[in-house]
Amino acid sequence: MAFEISDLFLENLTNLILNKDDKAIATLFEEVHFADIAEVLDEVSFEEAIYIIKLLDSEKTSEILTELEDDIREKILENLSAKEIAEEVEEMDSDDAADIIGELSEERQERVINALEDDELAADIKELLSYEDNTAGALMAKELVKVYETWTVAGCMRRIRGQAKEVTRVHSIYVVDKEEKLVGRLSLKDLIIAKSDQKIADISKSKVDAVNVNEDDEEVAKIMAKYDLEAIPVVDENNVLLGRITIDDIVDVLKEEADKDYQMAAGLTQDVDSDDSILQLTKARLPWLFLGLLGGIGAFLIMEGFHGVFAKYAALFFFTPLIAAMAGNVGVQSSAIIVQGLANDDVKGSVNSRLIKEMFLALLNGVILALFLFVFVWIIKGKVDLALAVSVSLVAVIVIAGLIGTFVPLFLNKRGIDPAIATGPFITTSNDIFGILIYFMIAKMILGI
Repeated sequence: MAFEISDLFLENLTNLILNKDDKAIATLFEEVHFADIAEVLDEVSFEEAIYIIKLLDSEKTSEILTELEDDIREKILENLSAKEIAEEVEEMDSDDAADIIGELSEERQERVINALEDDELAADIKELLSYEDNTAGALMAKELVKVYETWTVAGCMRRIRGQAKEVTRVHSIYVVDKEEKLVGRLSLKDLIIAKSDQKIADISKSKVDAVNVNEDDEEVAKIMAKYDLEAIPVVDENNVLLGRITIDDIVDVLKEEADKDYQMAAGLTQDVDSDDSILQLTKARLPWLFLGLLGGIGAFLIMEGFHGVFAKYAALFFFTPLIAAMAGNVGVQSSAIIVQGLANDDVKGSVNSRLIKEMFLALLNGVILALFLFVFVWIIKGKVDLALAVSVSLVAVIVIAGLIGTFVPLFLNKRGIDPAIATGPFITTSNDIFGILIYFMIAKMILGI
């Protein structure tokens, strides 16, 4: 049965903390998963969260820290000494330990690393912190099972028992030569069924997918998704085995990227959440809101330039929101499809072929919608020329919006800019302005004003 955080549970927990009943608190969390405890810490007060963290053993709290929201974890770490943080990270895999220490100031990082009793872990953390953010090196863990190609199966079995103790899950056994270069991989099944006197080189598979330590983490995610891998080894320029990346790390990368793209599409320039300060939220929202303001001013100037058209055909004014809305909607639809395709590496072929396809698609949709709009305007206003002007404008606006929505993310991607920016206010505002301009130009031409 799934664990649920009820008001009764939280009330009971608060009373236990007030009474300092440490034994009862420890018993309460004894069978609770660390991810559920992390959720509990998000619900209680900060002082209560610190009390619980300091009460539970490091083996459990180390897992809890990795599951906490970034801002909660940051506050908790600020209230722990360097020795207490060191005790926590010594229970973690090297990648999680590096992530936790990486959130500290440089001064505290050094103090925590110096407080570590495990010299090998300290060296691993220093190495992982040296890699650029959002690379395979920053994402990988040093824990893995590694064997040499010259070993026999019997000797290998003895040696990997010690290595496996440090590895949470053994997905593959990596085979290296005497220079530590990755030369193959070995499954547990192959190892178990092999004869004890066989050489590892004779039973290992030479084909092994690997990524360079400087590879972008999103590219690593694409490779693992494409080949359905649970783990992938990381090598340097000389093919020396450095570590491995597991699927749980990739899930985190995909979630972070999805959150970032969603916020960018919504018009937020930085990663924020609802609990951030008013100043942080304002900084994230204001740039795009200002862009929308400029777009509105641009639309006003365009409409003012066609005041003569309004004077003779005032009904055109009432269709302006419809034209602008259709332009924005079509642009967002087109850009969203392209951005999704780029993210999944599904966009193939030339830009021209994409634009031609989108043009015909937009033309078909535009004609269908314009026919309906033509009949509507004709019936409501009884003027064929007005109905023709509005409906033809709609077709043109939809085609242009579709082309812009397709071209902009492809262009941004070619320039190394995140194309997700093209699904938000940027594309909506630009299409609104273009849509209104095209609308009045075509209406003026057809109506002969």
